[in-house]
Amino acid sequence: MNIIGDTMARYEAIKEIMDNIEDELVVCNIGYTSRELYEINDRSKNFYMLGSMGLASSIGLGLAIAKPHEKVVVIDGDGSLLMNMSSLVTIFANNPSNLTWILINNGAYGSDDKQNTYSKSVDFVNIAKSIGFKNIHYYDEIDLKEIINSDDASFIVYNTDAGNSDVAQIDLDPITIKERFIKSI
Repeated sequence: MNIIGDTMARYEAIKEIMDNIEDELVVCNIGYTSRELYEINDRSKNFYMLGSMGLASSIGLGLAIAKPHEKVVVIDGDGSLLMNMSSLVTIFANNPSNLTWILINNGAYGSDDKQNTYSKSVDFVNIAKSIGFKNIHYYDEIDLKEIINSDDASFIVYNTDAGNSDVAQIDLDPITIKERFIKSI
């Protein structure tokens, strides 16, 4: 298990995640996480959150239910999960086998990497286990492609260092992001 502070930056983590993404739909957390994904691998099957902190997992769940034959990957952050802890229970209760939820746990709010979250005091893996998730992993212990194709909803914790990359704003407006994404699915 990785410990926050002894890992890579979120940017490199997103690159590693996207190296395993082929045709999956990707819903990405707000702020720098979306900006980094946009720079690393912009594609029409990425949905970039430009607002709505805490709701990437809920949007991912809706997509997984509406599109049961599509694989859905959510790239989320610890601050967002802490804001919407009920999403763990809701996703477990629905258990969409086509949903893989990757929590990037960097111990900080991404838009202000100087403000810590309380994630260092929270064991997300044990919380997910206590809710009933069966497919729970630390990222460094898995083959992501294998997990994406599993038979239960998956919850993965990817511990990274805090910090933001020097990336530009996403040059697409929310309507363009939505329309482009809808057209791709």
